[in-house]
Amino acid sequence: MQFQQLQYFVAVAETRHFTRAAELVHVAQPSLSQQIKALERELGADLFRRARGNITLTDAGEALLPLARRILADADTARYEVQELVQLRRGRVRLGATPSLCTGLLPDVLRAFHDRYPGIRLLIEEGGSHDLVRGLARGALDLALIVLPLPTPAPALTTVELLREDLVVVSSPESPVPGRGGRTVAIGDLEGERLVMFRHGYDLRELTVAACRSAGFEPEFAVEGGEMDAVLGFARAGLGVAVVPRMVAARAGRGLRVTPLARPGLHRTIALAHRSDVAPPRAARELQRMLLER
Repeated sequence: MQFQQLQYFVAVAETRHFTRAAELVHVAQPSLSQQIKALERELGADLFRRARGNITLTDAGEALLPLARRILADADTARYEVQELVQLRRGRVRLGATPSLCTGLLPDVLRAFHDRYPGIRLLIEEGGSHDLVRGLARGALDLALIVLPLPTPAPALTTVELLREDLVVVSSPESPVPGRGGRTVAIGDLEGERLVMFRHGYDLRELTVAACRSAGFEPEFAVEGGEMDAVLGFARAGLGVAVVPRMVAARAGRGLRVTPLARPGLHRTIALAHRSDVAPPRAARELQRMLLER
């Protein structure tokens, strides 16, 4: 009994058609039929009832099918595990993250990962949490750093809380101190301030706008539609104030005044997510470990 014969048998059993099965396994139909007949001779039993336009399993075929599937699955697992060992020397990790995390959290962790595993390519996709969840669902990402809670439930994801991050207000040192000019600024003090606002789809935009509305006012935008670097640049130029993560503000360099938000302030919860039904590749699991232990 050959491994290839079992592949052909399962393909015919699932398609109930020799020609379609041959196309599925990328082999000529006569070759597939010959291998099925050879398997039947070795087993001493017919596996299919062949009637024109109607292929069904015999009792022997029904008995063999779950065993063949298990053998093929075990072989795939063995191949996968061996490849996993190789992937720590070569391979890739596809990581999604919000732009603010690419600026604030990831650089140090990715540098440490690259130093330890230089042969592994790091593919980073920036996006909002909605887009990153969709990327995980369709298998385009191995891991993603997302902001919780998600607006809509995502039962197919496993999430592990990574950190709870404070938000701060940034502005130009040449502009008046936002709010009442104190050491902190309350969300309500931003009423009347012109805000530099992120584009639609940014978690920070939704969080800031919701906080302003909860404080009883509609925020006024000086500029909107920017990415993280643009927002910081507009605030640095004095076009308005912006609400950004503390880690981003700390890395922004000179030219920005950073004012903490008064208690209870604004916070966001960052989580590491992956699909629940598929274990991340070993290289991705190693990056996951380093992020959780950072």
